[in-house]
Amino acid sequence: MFKGSIVALITPMRPDGAVDEAAYERHVDWQIESGSSAVVPVGTTGESPTLTHAEHRRLIDIAVGVARGRAGVLAGTGSNSTAEAIATTRHAREAGADAALVVTPYYNKPTQDGLYRHYMAIADAVDLPLFIYNIPGRSVVDMGVETMARLARHPNIVGVKDATANLLRPLQIRRAAGSAFCQLSGEDGTALAYNAAGGSGCISVTANVAPALCARMQAAWDRGDVRDAMAIQERLLPLHDALFVESSPGPVKYAASLLGRCGEICRLPLAPVADATRAQVRAAMEEVGLFG
Repeated sequence: MFKGSIVALITPMRPDGAVDEAAYERHVDWQIESGSSAVVPVGTTGESPTLTHAEHRRLIDIAVGVARGRAGVLAGTGSNSTAEAIATTRHAREAGADAALVVTPYYNKPTQDGLYRHYMAIADAVDLPLFIYNIPGRSVVDMGVETMARLARHPNIVGVKDATANLLRPLQIRRAAGSAFCQLSGEDGTALAYNAAGGSGCISVTANVAPALCARMQAAWDRGDVRDAMAIQERLLPLHDALFVESSPGPVKYAASLLGRCGEICRLPLAPVADATRAQVRAAMEEVGLFG
């Protein structure tokens, strides 16, 4: 269903802290023109925890409007409230999104049975393809392979964004859930290794500032040109590293600002990135060749 380079969109902010809708529209359009196969509005990289419900819905609407007919839209609709996740997923369906990305509930620390019931409730309530977003580093909980395989039996639960950085997972999930279950990496640095273990693409932070390179890398892998794909991955590695020296999306929004794509502002509690981070991000962008 989804494959290749899929961008986890940043949400541009104006100096007063309001969402910069014009910059956001331009950013989505640039991503698609640069080869991103799909866009992910209002995920973690889009600062979904600090958006109002109205802003969240509006950003999905804009992404669908810009992308329609040109790229897929995998809308972030997760919440640690099951009822709220259902409501947001329902809106994504009505807006015309192709699928929903639903993060494992954060802070609540549900059991595996709680995770199962949460996703089943959403999948039963809304007729839209759902991707599980498993990111233990932010949500604290880690969905087990057995739980994911149980969920994969539901016709609306079609895949996973795996941000565990555990390269055994795609092999284990493929064996437990079957090859039709779509597996996407959530870690730029392991994108190609994840594909080799059974994945079909990456939901990328780096693509916000290097969309063409990320798309070329995935396309090279898809056509079997492993040497070219690896060369691009090695070229991108300093940028992958630099964009996570502080909590995302601080570094990537600073990088986008250097390209003139948008301002660097993040909403509190994310602070402006440190001077050392700025220097590392700029150096990585120069090394990759993003300014030339």
